[in-house]
Amino acid sequence: MAKPMTKTQLLAALADAMGSDKKSASAALDAVCGVITSEVSAGGAVTLPGVGKIYCRERPERMVRNPATGEQIKKDADKVVNMTIAKALKDSVNG
Repeated sequence: MAKPMTKTQLLAALADAMGSDKKSASAALDAVCGVITSEVSAGGAVTLPGVGKIYCRERPERMVRNPATGEQIKKDADKVVNMTIAKALKDSVNG
């Protein structure tokens, strides 16, 4: 498996694709990340066309096991961020 793209590499690729400098690409990436964070933390969802849908879902209260002792512990309900990958992206990877 290839190493993940770093933020610096992503900014360079984004700036090249936009035909602008890295500073404006950084501002655009920060703005997109900020919008996604605020929307998902408020309970909404964000769809990135061709990539997928990022959303928050609630997990119910459940029993978990402490791996060190094997003891069963009751864990309270919480929220988790999920992402459903778009079919177009899956097809481009597998095609």
